[in-house]
Amino acid sequence: MQRRHLLCLALVTALTALPAASQKGKGPKTLVYIDVATHNFAGMPDFGGLGGFMAKRMGGDTGPKGYPESRNIPAGTGKFLDIALYNGLKPGVEAQQLVPAGLAVGKSLPLLPPVTEPGGSERYDGKIPDVEVKIYQYWGCGAAVRPGQPKVFSFKMKKGQMETRGSMAPGLFVPDRDIDATPSYAVWPNKKNTKRVSDRSSMVGAHQITGDGVPASLQFELTQNADFMPKIALQSRGEPTDAIAVNWQPVDRARAYFLTGTGIKSEHEFVMWSSAEVAGASSELLNYLTGSYIDKWLKQKVLLPSTSTSCTVPKGIFAGSGGGGGGEMGGMGMLTMIAYGPETNIVYPPKPADPKQPWNPEWNVRVRTKSTAFAMLGLDMGDMQEDDGEGQQQQKKPSMKGLLKGILGG
Repeated sequence: MQRRHLLCLALVTALTALPAASQKGKGPKTLVYIDVATHNFAGMPDFGGLGGFMAKRMGGDTGPKGYPESRNIPAGTGKFLDIALYNGLKPGVEAQQLVPAGLAVGKSLPLLPPVTEPGGSERYDGKIPDVEVKIYQYWGCGAAVRPGQPKVFSFKMKKGQMETRGSMAPGLFVPDRDIDATPSYAVWPNKKNTKRVSDRSSMVGAHQITGDGVPASLQFELTQNADFMPKIALQSRGEPTDAIAVNWQPVDRARAYFLTGTGIKSEHEFVMWSSAEVAGASSELLNYLTGSYIDKWLKQKVLLPSTSTSCTVPKGIFAGSGGGGGGEMGGMGMLTMIAYGPETNIVYPPKPADPKQPWNPEWNVRVRTKSTAFAMLGLDMGDMQEDDGEGQQQQKKPSMKGLLKGILGG
């Protein structure tokens, strides 16, 4: 049913962002893409093997460990680093990135072309199963459901024919700037090296990429703006039948925040909610955003400003449907939050001040940062001390019985 749930919610059309107009001169042939992420399962430490079990219960950790790990919502708790090198001078050739000691992964990281996994043998018989689904769409922070909400959309599939009723607000267009590595790239992590960065790791310092065909000048210094962001100390109070108070401590370097929630009222009824003041914002926003989109959506109140420290989920929107057939699944809610961090772009040689002077950059480095958090609604996290990653507080561990009860919805 979980797969069907995800399939039903995938109603957004995927669009590809058009590249910006090119400027005079040749663009760099060597491009480095670095994604830096921090993720926190609110109120819970990283339980190692149990963390992997939880990830599988939530639909993550379905493939081999490797690039990319930081995209969207990571499967575990901690810090995550992805590196993708495209060297147009010699594509798809192994390289290595010399890293500062503070990253705590050794002197260098091997960058390797991705390995193509063999396709699965699953067959599709062309038959569409009969299904009936209803989706309730809410938005905005506040204890009470606002007038005009929810928007309700339902569809029934029977004998290959679809009937729809109602509508949902159109989704917001989010440009796809992720790097899907092809054999022309060299990436980390990879099958040769899957070592995970630690909670103490830092990107700050000197970096250098070397390898066959890599420009000798590819050396750059990263500052705190390109470092891992702190964990979001996310707390929630209230039952699914109540207005749920959500709060957090300010996250250093955060430019804006966004929260979204999904819930299961019954086997065929689902709830979608976001902290935006306008309808249409959804989980598509749970990824890195450019500064221009952050600025635009702050003005439109799609995102919460960096000064925000709380948001209330409207009363009862995640409550179970009683006799609606949800069983133990009724009233199950999941909350996800993102803090958007700064983006760093380094180009060499730098663009000359004189527009008449020729400019042919050799390479460009892009570093994106974010911090995300996940919480189960209805599990009171208010009394659990959050570990900020710096060891300043001692975290209370929930009992195994309570933990499994929350994960399994029992």
